[in-house]
Amino acid sequence: MKILLFGKNGQLGWELQRSLAPLGELVALCRHSTEFCGDLQRPDALADTVERIAPDVIVNAAAYTAVDQAEAEPEIARAVNARAPALLARLASERKAWLVHYSTDYVFNGGGDTPWRESCPTAPINVYGQTKLEGEAAIQDSGCRHLIFRTSWVYAARGGNFAKTMLRLGQERDTLTVIDDQVGAPTGADLLADVTAHALRAAVREPALAGLYHLAAGGETSWHGYAAFVLEQARAAGVELKTAPGAVLPVDSSGFPTAARRPLNSRLDTRKLQEAFGLHLPDWRVGVTRLLTEILDKT
Repeated sequence: MKILLFGKNGQLGWELQRSLAPLGELVALCRHSTEFCGDLQRPDALADTVERIAPDVIVNAAAYTAVDQAEAEPEIARAVNARAPALLARLASERKAWLVHYSTDYVFNGGGDTPWRESCPTAPINVYGQTKLEGEAAIQDSGCRHLIFRTSWVYAARGGNFAKTMLRLGQERDTLTVIDDQVGAPTGADLLADVTAHALRAAVREPALAGLYHLAAGGETSWHGYAAFVLEQARAAGVELKTAPGAVLPVDSSGFPTAARRPLNSRLDTRKLQEAFGLHLPDWRVGVTRLLTEILDKT
């Protein structure tokens, strides 16, 4: 099996290079690749790349994820998040190849407190969510064999992340103020990549498993709860912090206005995926604890 991966240098793409390698020959590209094109804003070159590589599976881990900037650059966001996936889906359909694609809880309006199921009505509240929804629809309409994974609050040890920011601020400030009315599940890129490999292997053998799935770590927390957990674990590991226990103060989203509205409810119901593929999605604390161990071992 030949696998073509786009977005190899992103948080998820980096982990996918590891998890997908045992499944077959892997060609991994980024937007700066030279021999082949990995830039989702160059449709003709993308089509040429797919034709030359002739993959059995296309994995699209590239996306326009600058949520606030998308409000000012909607057409660039749409080119990357909607038109490029539509092209990859058409090319996959023509080749009878699989397409694996990643989407987001931002396709929902963020209301209520019930975890979103795959069948729930979509109603994005910002440009990023709208363009990601358009990408989903294009893939589903193409008729190609596909796996679409909606996820949320993705982090990785590689690059910047919320936990690293909280650790830095916890060493610099006496108090921290963190949003507490947005709720979701911090989800590791390593978990996403490993589940992708399991699901892809199963779906290739059983094509009826194709479709849309919610994929996120178990449990739920707010950004405030996430921050408090990070500092608690760091303190237990012997890290010296200026922020005392109880000095992480909650605030609602209005305290941190942004160009794009954020959903308050990012909970995703993952029962469909767990039942279809016989998988268990661990609690979010498991992955974050592992992340912190890796981060703190390097300091």
